[in-house]
Amino acid sequence: MGDVQVKDNGLIIEAERLSFSYEHQESLNLALNDINLKVKKGEFIALLGANGSGKSTLARLINTLLPLQRGKLLVNGFDAGIEANKRDIRRACGMVFQNPDNQFVSSLVEEDIAFGLQNYAYPQEEIASRVAQVLEIVGLPGFEQRNPSFLSGGQKQRSAIAGVLAVDPDILILDEATSMLDSEGRKEVLDTVQRLHRDHQKTVLMITHYVEEAILADRVCLLSAGRIIADGTPREILTQPELLGQTQLRAPFAVRLFFGLADKGLHLPEIPLTTNEIVRQICQSS
Repeated sequence: MGDVQVKDNGLIIEAERLSFSYEHQESLNLALNDINLKVKKGEFIALLGANGSGKSTLARLINTLLPLQRGKLLVNGFDAGIEANKRDIRRACGMVFQNPDNQFVSSLVEEDIAFGLQNYAYPQEEIASRVAQVLEIVGLPGFEQRNPSFLSGGQKQRSAIAGVLAVDPDILILDEATSMLDSEGRKEVLDTVQRLHRDHQKTVLMITHYVEEAILADRVCLLSAGRIIADGTPREILTQPELLGQTQLRAPFAVRLFFGLADKGLHLPEIPLTTNEIVRQICQSS
């Protein structure tokens, strides 16, 4: 049996002084360096950073795919440092990876989704209805008999999301889940994630290097060289080109346009995050 859960304090993830090295060294080549992070139930967090910043390592520690080396980590009230808690933590965390093809275990969508349910001893007579239910949630009703190999990129990723949703995880972790998709596929997946957060109260951790995606989150944690260097709302973090530049990321297009217009003498009342916001401000000022 796993360890007893700690008392519910409204937090679903608590990381204190979390450090990790793939070489298992104390101070050199740290992939994560003294990370502190608290996530409330139902929050939508974007872990934003360039390649090698540590964001995927953090996600894998939260899901116990990597062992805890230094620091303290509680996930859904379970201590990630206790081996017996891994099953409970992994059930609480549904993880969607960059390449959906790597997650499929069957040539039929329904069998692929059923695989996780069977692993957790879900009642056999209820599996078919549960598969249909999660496919409806991700916008793929009637896809039970489809072969995942012949789906579009966005459909594959939404099918992969359905697979992790089937066991009803409390936390949905997306590790660069849109980076292999075209613009249409990215929109399909992001719309699905927003719906899961809004309508199904899922806690979402979205690992991404796309600043435009981070706009959708409640909160942005900006990572660089294994550290969280900034933590705040999208408007607080993403409207600072110099801060983003420290991580080799560019500010959203609307933010760059705002400063470009200011250089030309057109000063708008506030820094926008989206194209719609900047268009509205220009119309109001004209």
